[in-house]
Amino acid sequence: MWSELRDLREGIDLGTPPRSGAPVTVEVDGVEVSVPEGSSVMLAALTAGRAVPKLCATDTLEPYGSCRVCLVEIEGRRGFPASCTTPVAEGMRITTDSERLADLRRGVMELYLSDFPEEELSGGWSEFHETVAALGVDSHPYTDAANHFELPVDDSNPYFLFDRTKCIVCSRCVRACDEIQGTFALTIDGRGFASMVVASQDESFLQSECVSCGACVQACPSHALVEKSLFPEGYHRAEPTEA
Repeated sequence: MWSELRDLREGIDLGTPPRSGAPVTVEVDGVEVSVPEGSSVMLAALTAGRAVPKLCATDTLEPYGSCRVCLVEIEGRRGFPASCTTPVAEGMRITTDSERLADLRRGVMELYLSDFPEEELSGGWSEFHETVAALGVDSHPYTDAANHFELPVDDSNPYFLFDRTKCIVCSRCVRACDEIQGTFALTIDGRGFASMVVASQDESFLQSECVSCGACVQACPSHALVEKSLFPEGYHRAEPTEA
C-alpha cells in the first residue's frame, strides 16, 4: 500500500520519502544526478547508484538521524553529516565511500553489536543483519560491556512479539506508530544506555493502547518486533555461544 501511495520503486527503500520540488543537481562520488528540491542526500546517493548504509531511515517515515550509520562527507562542510537528514543543495559534492567513513561506520556498528546477542547474528535476515554483513563487521572489542540480554520477551500480543534483546532503539517503531497509524502507543523511555522502547506506560503490548495494526513490526529493522506466524513451533532465543 505505501509503495503505491508514495510512488516508490518496487523493492527499493529510498531511505527517505521522495519530494516533488524543482530539480537540484548534485555530484555523488563523481556521478552527477538531479533530484527534486527537498530530497535528502541519502535519496540522491541512491539515485546515483551509491546506496548509503542505514538503520533508522526508511522511505515510509520522515528522516530521524539517530543511527549514525549513514554518515557522508560533503565538500566545504565540516564533520560527517547524516545523509538522511541533510537536504541536497545545488552544486553539492558528496562522498559516500572513504576510509574515514568506513572507520566511523565500523565503530558505530561495533557499538550496536556490543548490545546485540552474538548467537542471534548467524542466520538472521533482518535489515540489521544485512547492514552488518555489508559493512563487514561481525565482532566488537567491548567484551565487558553492559548489555540488555536478560530482558524478557513480550509475547502478550496474539500477532507479534517484542524481543528487547534485539532492539537497537532506532525509534522506527515509535515513528511508525505515530506517523502511519496515529496511535502514539509507543515511546522511548529512559536516557542513554537505559533508553528502551516501551508501550504506553511501560505496559505489555496487550495491555497498552496498541491496536495491533502491525506498522511497528513492518518498520522494525532488527526483528526485535516480529510476527509470531514466522515461528509455528513457538519463539525461542538462540542458545548462547560457548566461550
